[in-house]
Amino acid sequence: MTSQTSTLVPLAPGVHFLSAAVHSVVVEDGRGGALLIDTGLDDSHARKLLRALEGVKLTPTAILNTHSHADHHGGNAFLLKRFPELEVYAPPLEAAIINHPILEPLSLFGAWPPRDLQTKFLLAPPSRARPLPELGRVSLGGVEVELLDVAGHAAQMYAVQLGDVLYAADALFGPDALAKHPLTFCADSRSQKAAAASLGALTGVRVVLPGHGEPSEDLAGLVAANLAAYTHTTQAVLEAVQAGAGTVDELLARVCVLLGVQMTNAGAVVLNRAVVSAHLTELLGTGAVEVRVADNRLIFTAPRA
Repeated sequence: MTSQTSTLVPLAPGVHFLSAAVHSVVVEDGRGGALLIDTGLDDSHARKLLRALEGVKLTPTAILNTHSHADHHGGNAFLLKRFPELEVYAPPLEAAIINHPILEPLSLFGAWPPRDLQTKFLLAPPSRARPLPELGRVSLGGVEVELLDVAGHAAQMYAVQLGDVLYAADALFGPDALAKHPLTFCADSRSQKAAAASLGALTGVRVVLPGHGEPSEDLAGLVAANLAAYTHTTQAVLEAVQAGAGTVDELLARVCVLLGVQMTNAGAVVLNRAVVSAHLTELLGTGAVEVRVADNRLIFTAPRA
């Protein structure tokens, strides 16, 4: 188990990561500079990342945010204060949110979010981000990387292949993260499964680093564990519907009982509500669930016989 310090952990020559609740990846350019991939939740993480860079005499050349969730770009603002010339890159839809972070809690709540949903876990400081125009091999901050489409956890998200190292971002989670969060967040559960499966088909990967979890040399095993967890959530949502017609909130409460989840704050409720909604959309697409309006409520139900 890696410790969460200000020390970079090597993954390959010139490729390192800062271990934390969500990792940052550091890719050297061979000239004393480094591309930073994801910057953590807040200023505290960004300070640790900067100390780690200073410890090995590296200077950031650019930032790549794999997606727009606050724990992956919350450190941008601190780094940009120190290095205002840095370019920040992200998938196009995600770049819009990084530039205008209020879009994240607004979309989750469905209206202007109350104060309880404007915490650092859902609302990072804004930072200017440029939309990446293409996937595949690109040069960012003087570093060549391979960008892979792994949308599902977020509306758009890129994994990054660096030779025989794969940074999966949040397309894959470590076993501890899967156990801690059985309602693994997603915007599109069908795409989330497809993204994990696509990473499992990659060749030449020696080590994979999930956004949350330890590096692993068992890509196939990690993919299998994630697919099993995602499918288990779909089955729990289906079971909740089969127990009786209900609204998203009613079904969320049933799913939490089935999965042993206890929500204690507004942020957890809107995040988990989105997860249940995503799996309901997937089930609607397969015909396993139907939706109708009754008594001024949007009701999800098992198909009529």
